Amino acid sequence: MTSTGAAPPAPEKDYGRAGRNLPAAVGSAVVLLVAIAGSLFFFKAAFMLIVAAAVVVAVWELHRGLAGKGVDIPEQPLMAGGVVMVVVAYFWGAPALVTATAVTALVVMLWLLRRGVDGFVRNASAAVFTLVYVPFLGSFVALMLAEGGDQLEANHFDDGVRGIITFILVTIASDIGGYIAGVLFGRHPMAPVISPKKSWEGFAGSAVFCVGAGIALVVWLLDGHWWVGVALGLIAVVMATLGDLVESVMKRDLGIKDMSQIIPGHGGLMDRIDSLLATIAPVWLLLHYLVFSKS
Repeated sequence: MTSTGAAPPAPEKDYGRAGRNLPAAVGSAVVLLVAIAGSLFFFKAAFMLIVAAAVVVAVWELHRGLAGKGVDIPEQPLMAGGVVMVVVAYFWGAPALVTATAVTALVVMLWLLRRGVDGFVRNASAAVFTLVYVPFLGSFVALMLAEGGDQLEANHFDDGVRGIITFILVTIASDIGGYIAGVLFGRHPMAPVISPKKSWEGFAGSAVFCVGAGIALVVWLLDGHWWVGVALGLIAVVMATLGDLVESVMKRDLGIKDMSQIIPGHGGLMDRIDSLLATIAPVWLLLHYLVFSKS
């Protein structure tokens, strides 16, 4: 038997049915949650910086992933426009966000004109998709925070802060419920081609946890009606699951396992916020009209 002199590739670690390095994942999640909680409770401007930074990193990850398929989206205008969208959404609301999104889309297409004709439609389509998927949806977090008023130093427990806490915790409940039920009882795959580890039993666990968390948060934290909590939970479980599946489809199409490796145990930032991006807009809509407008 001859030897090539090359070391054999290291085997990929098997983390069991969880599909992740659980200690690293929990540790990373705790650090992120502490940073978010600290910014919300002490200085809103710091939380806005976290949201803006997340938009920038997520755009970078999508650029990196799409490049493997020969799609080259323009990072600079998408990052700059994304930060502007977050800021205008907080200070001037939804109409300003729509305007900033349209302007950014036009700037992106003008930016791509400099490259010429070849690949314009492909790159422009991917860029506009990225614009809507990350900065636009992410800016709804700013809209939620603005429910507490237009001052970054507003009451630590105003409507905006409580809305953000509710949105994050109900989405986390979906992840935790799905993880526990999936590991313990998962037998029937939900979408085996897209996400082999996701099961209908896990989805049921997500639904139970989301509805329970929704009722508790809306009644005790937001002083709303219990049935709004049920609606919140059902919306969250459907949208969080959809967000996870959509990102799984994207990664399979791009031929990558994770968007990056910047978060230990989770992969990339997009691997962690896919459910949050899908959940925030309908949750904001629900709370804005059925809870905050009644107070």
